[in-house]
Amino acid sequence: MLRSLGDSMMLSWGWRRRALAVAGGAFGALTLAPFGLWPLLVVPFAIAVWLLDGVASPSLHRRLGQAFADGWFWGFGYFVAGLWWLGAAFLVEADKFLWAMPFGVFGLPMVLAFFPAAGFALAQLLWRPGASRIFALAGAIGLTEWCRSWLFTGFPWNAFGQALAENGLLSQTASLVGLHGLTVLAVGLAATPAVIIGLDSRARQVTTGLMAVGLLAGMALFGWQRIPAQPSPLVAGVKLRIMQPNLPQDDKFQPDKGREIVERYLSISDRATSPRTLGLQDVTHLIWPESAFPFLLDRTPAALQRISSALPRGVTLITGAARSGASLPGESQPPIYNAIQVITRDGGIVASYDKHHLVPFGEYLPGIFERLMHGLGLTAFVAIPGGFTASAARTVLDVPGLPPVAASICYEAIFPGEVLPQVGSSGTLASRRPQVLLNVTNDAWFGRTPGPYQHASQARLRAIEEGMPMVRAANNGISIVVDAYGRIIASLPLGTDGVLDTGLPKAIGPTTFSRVGNLPAGSLFIVCLVFAVAGRLRRKNTR
Repeated sequence: MLRSLGDSMMLSWGWRRRALAVAGGAFGALTLAPFGLWPLLVVPFAIAVWLLDGVASPSLHRRLGQAFADGWFWGFGYFVAGLWWLGAAFLVEADKFLWAMPFGVFGLPMVLAFFPAAGFALAQLLWRPGASRIFALAGAIGLTEWCRSWLFTGFPWNAFGQALAENGLLSQTASLVGLHGLTVLAVGLAATPAVIIGLDSRARQVTTGLMAVGLLAGMALFGWQRIPAQPSPLVAGVKLRIMQPNLPQDDKFQPDKGREIVERYLSISDRATSPRTLGLQDVTHLIWPESAFPFLLDRTPAALQRISSALPRGVTLITGAARSGASLPGESQPPIYNAIQVITRDGGIVASYDKHHLVPFGEYLPGIFERLMHGLGLTAFVAIPGGFTASAARTVLDVPGLPPVAASICYEAIFPGEVLPQVGSSGTLASRRPQVLLNVTNDAWFGRTPGPYQHASQARLRAIEEGMPMVRAANNGISIVVDAYGRIIASLPLGTDGVLDTGLPKAIGPTTFSRVGNLPAGSLFIVCLVFAVAGRLRRKNTR
């Protein structure tokens, strides 16, 4: 039956072929949060194998073109199904942005689809009958997914390796190879069943199947032995409270609601969670989410005084807040940063972290688009005059009473290998290794859709990669605290307001990925491509 299905896919043509490619790619979205059906990754990659098997032309140019087209439609289906929820952001200020919704829902997937299209073309260049097809597809897709993480400022959202992040045991391999290495492994494993069906001998089918099962079992065994049976020990003397306000996104654009928002935050923050708790009197650190106020906190002394005076002695507030920098000579207005600020009762704002990796079109308009869109009277989603300014480098956030903090704001948490602080423009790592990852975010743009679940899943994988706990405060959810193995210690669900009281898990030693970055993933790319080339040469020599 499966062989017949594969033959039908290989022989399909025209719009039927395109429709099957789109549907196959779209099926891959079920492997991502909140569904997490990671074994179903076999379906899109079985279709990918059959599409590539069906490429037929005596001309290399035509074969590459057909593979590229197949990959584009397949990728378009995957990204539309995985990112459709972006359309919710265009409804927040519908009078300004509703017209652009099709560009977000379909335009971005159309652009992102060029990466799997390039992966299909590269795989086709190395494609030959036999098990080497697994290596050709895994290496090619892995390489193009890595390119997607940094080209044009990068967008590694929903990388194919993220499917394995939904399994507690298999996700531990990220501590060795990171997200990009997981992608190579995930693609190879998912492509294996379709490749096995097309092998020409029973012995090769069994051997290839056993190798895949062995790899999967090895990853699971590694995860099992890596995760301790006991809960992670906690940092002594630290009691965290995460406040999740579930504030409607519309309110964040109305400065006249500033006082109301501050009072709402303070009221929720001081809730008693049981008859034995005393609200803020029981905690050492209070955490609020990204861009908490519709005003500049450092330029609004009344609000800052109100917040500081509400903090009991010994309680430190960590909050997202836009802040202003110093104007340079000749500048008409100061730079505005999307920041995290640390506030104490006696000292006011004692430390800040400024966002380094901004969201294109959301927080700033890149290059030529800025002049073009301003000429048309259009703005970014967050309409700061001139857009937010990016900090020169990621820095350590020093919070009284906490170990060194690696902070990130929203989107920054999706970039593997880029969540630790840097020193200077050279990008070298800071000399002090942080002991906790802090992420504040505002996913209220996307409502109750898969978007916030996907974002939380990606942030959680950073904890496994770096061997550090992750503390995440979100406006409308999902707020979570995870330990260095990605185990959820505490969480607040999407679409609710409340507080989350928890201790702070301790970090473990640096992981392999934390020490050497993408070197293991790069080695997997090379190994796959070498085996694919070897398979191609062996087939050519046996003709």
